[in-house]
Amino acid sequence: MGLDRKFMNVIVLGFGFMFVFTAFQTMGNIEKTILDSIQRDNPAFQGDAYTSLAIIYAVFALCNWVSPSLISVTGPRVAMLIGAATYALFIASFLIPQTWLLYVASCVIGFGAAVIWTGQGNYLTLNSDSNTIARNSGIFWAMLQASMFLGNLFVYIKFQGKTHIDSETRLLVFIVLIVLAGVGIVFLLILRPAQNYDGELAKNDTNGPVRALVKAFKLLFTKQMLLLSLTFFYTGVELSFFSGVYGPSIGFTQQMGESAKQLVGLSGIFVGVGEVLGGAMFGILGQRTTRWGRDPIVIAGFLIHILSFFLIFLNLPNSAPFHDTMDAAFITSNPYLAMFCSFLLGYGDSCYNTQIYSVLGSVWSEDSAPAFALFKFTQSLAAAACFFYSSHLGLYAQLGILVVLSIIGTISFCFVEWKAKEANAMKVKTLAYNSDCEDPCYVEESNRNLQKATWPEDLDPFICWTAWHIHPAHFVGDHCNY
Repeated sequence: MGLDRKFMNVIVLGFGFMFVFTAFQTMGNIEKTILDSIQRDNPAFQGDAYTSLAIIYAVFALCNWVSPSLISVTGPRVAMLIGAATYALFIASFLIPQTWLLYVASCVIGFGAAVIWTGQGNYLTLNSDSNTIARNSGIFWAMLQASMFLGNLFVYIKFQGKTHIDSETRLLVFIVLIVLAGVGIVFLLILRPAQNYDGELAKNDTNGPVRALVKAFKLLFTKQMLLLSLTFFYTGVELSFFSGVYGPSIGFTQQMGESAKQLVGLSGIFVGVGEVLGGAMFGILGQRTTRWGRDPIVIAGFLIHILSFFLIFLNLPNSAPFHDTMDAAFITSNPYLAMFCSFLLGYGDSCYNTQIYSVLGSVWSEDSAPAFALFKFTQSLAAAACFFYSSHLGLYAQLGILVVLSIIGTISFCFVEWKAKEANAMKVKTLAYNSDCEDPCYVEESNRNLQKATWPEDLDPFICWTAWHIHPAHFVGDHCNY
């Protein structure tokens, strides 16, 4: 029953985020297009989409330092509700197009983003163990990225045949997105506390907000986290590129034809298809990916992204991120190729993010709040930097930055994963050759106090698999004979 409750908690969490981020990701995808239309109707409005998104992610980055402290007081469920409410408020601010209000709302949602994402990582970890974290991460990611479908499909239909997004269309889009955010808040309201397998409530670190902040600082300067921060940074830059730069770039490329603006929403849908397919695949294969290692999936994501960057380089002109342009690309700009690249961006992103969730939830299961906060701090800092330079750098320079960072981020992740495998193998050698032990062996998990563990249920699947190869005599079928 405990397992069923934990899994249902993950499903409800996924639905909550799916609806909240249907609203926000759709808004982020069309914000540049929408604000340009508002400026045409009201020249006094000077709000800039890239500046707004940069503020969001800059505040997001800073507030990740205080979010673990807040969660130590409120718990993850209340924190996620607070964060979700700020997303609804941000979208509501577009009903009153004022430059100052846009930037204030951007600050507010930046705080809310830090709170909701740190709470999400903590809550997901409380409802997972070493055997289910890969599966739960994949399923949650697939449900989250399903948010790319509904909102962007609605936008695709409403923007059909429009070269200018009129006020009536904008109003309808805003109202629908606010309602969707409200539905997500309702799902987060009905989340239940996590339970251990013995039926007791799973508890957070109760050392208080100051202790949580100190933990986050200490964790940042560990070797593993510093290396993973390079991967986090790359995911932040590519996130901002496909969520806020690539879609508008397609819409600004006039050689795409009269339906160029409509393709902005369609691009978001194809990104979502890639994200959901990747998340669902890694969720279904969660046990096997844990056994094989996370590095092959991240390397696959790297290769997919490199292919997408090269095709985008050929298909879109350098001036595409800034405004409507008739400039020619290296090849004739093709809508079908643009949508294929959207799919590749989404699928590659899911390769990175599902494995990051998996490694954080397993390696730092006891410090999940500060670990996920540091992930979101680095990722959002990178996203903010990307949105700041997106207003000044052409498309080709942005693609060059992505290529360099993808190489660095992938190498650093693989290094951490290989070191983790070596550490697990050392544990196994000690355990597997301890054949005189008649009682359950004692296993050190994540540098905690030694605790009794049974084989194979309480051990990392990779440890059990390696132990079988080193000392198969102790296994009967899938069970250890200790």
